[in-house]
Amino acid sequence: MQLYNTLSAKEREELIEQANQERLTISFYKYAHIGNPQIFRNHLFIHWNELDVLGRIYVAHEGINAQLSVPAPNFEAFKKHLDSISFLENVRLNIAIEQDNKSFLKLKVKVRKKIVADGLNDRSFDVTNKGVHVNAEEFNRLIDDPDTILVDMRNHYESEIGHFQNAITPDVDTFRDSLDIIEKDLAAHKEDKKLVMYCTGGIRCEKASAYYKHKGFKQVYQLEGGIIEYARQVQQLKLENKFKGKNFVFDHRRSERISEDVISHCHQCGEPCDTHVNCANEACHLLFIQCESCAEKMDQCCSDNCKEINALPYEEQKKLRKGKEASNKIFKKGRSEVLKFKR
Repeated sequence: MQLYNTLSAKEREELIEQANQERLTISFYKYAHIGNPQIFRNHLFIHWNELDVLGRIYVAHEGINAQLSVPAPNFEAFKKHLDSISFLENVRLNIAIEQDNKSFLKLKVKVRKKIVADGLNDRSFDVTNKGVHVNAEEFNRLIDDPDTILVDMRNHYESEIGHFQNAITPDVDTFRDSLDIIEKDLAAHKEDKKLVMYCTGGIRCEKASAYYKHKGFKQVYQLEGGIIEYARQVQQLKLENKFKGKNFVFDHRRSERISEDVISHCHQCGEPCDTHVNCANEACHLLFIQCESCAEKMDQCCSDNCKEINALPYEEQKKLRKGKEASNKIFKKGRSEVLKFKR
């Protein structure tokens, strides 16, 4: 029985174009006890592959973290299958503000030790003792309170292109890096301030809120559904939008525009820009912000060296890459010294 992808991204892209169907980009997560993640993973792959679901899904003993796309005509069948799984019945689905039929081009369901790499020993505290979940309207009221400290639980490359007004945006590469830094910086306010957190879809705050309560913070809140759900509620309920810029997302779209504000700059020339790209040199694949002018000038590369390599025949590029381990830390590499205007 097929339990893995057999099509390349290019082949899948062609099939999506031929199908000419609208696809919905969705994300969700759920902390739950899963006895055998491998069996659960196979179960999901079999059913979702039949529904033409594509995406990146992580399964662990502690639950599931999913970002995916599903053909709109198959949504009801997909939702019915989710509801047939006891701990996923009526799970909140974050539906993307900006849709793209090619947000995902493969179905990857992977078993991991954790659904988010947080570096925490979950046995040392009660992960179910979470902070208070608030909706968009409650969140807006909270962050207007002078006794509130608002913290962005995302990484530097995410908050750089968009964040809430007056939020603390830790200059970190990973979620696990931010946890101790935030606790140390806010240690004096564990008793007297409201700690309000947000992230992309809510999953990082879910764990962080329990961790900070364990560390002695008395008033802990989190934005339910994250920025994705906040943007939906702002549109639906005609609320004031306090988010500025774009929301970084982990699929081929790379971001969703939440407001018209452009708060970041091209990393190569310094002009206002909030478009993330990956360096065209496959051996580099650096994630950085590049404007259209620099993209044309640099052939979509991050440096002159990468531009020269990318101009070589493909076979020569392959020879240069041979024997070199491909880095999977493309986000951290965004701090490369070749980026003159990286801030």
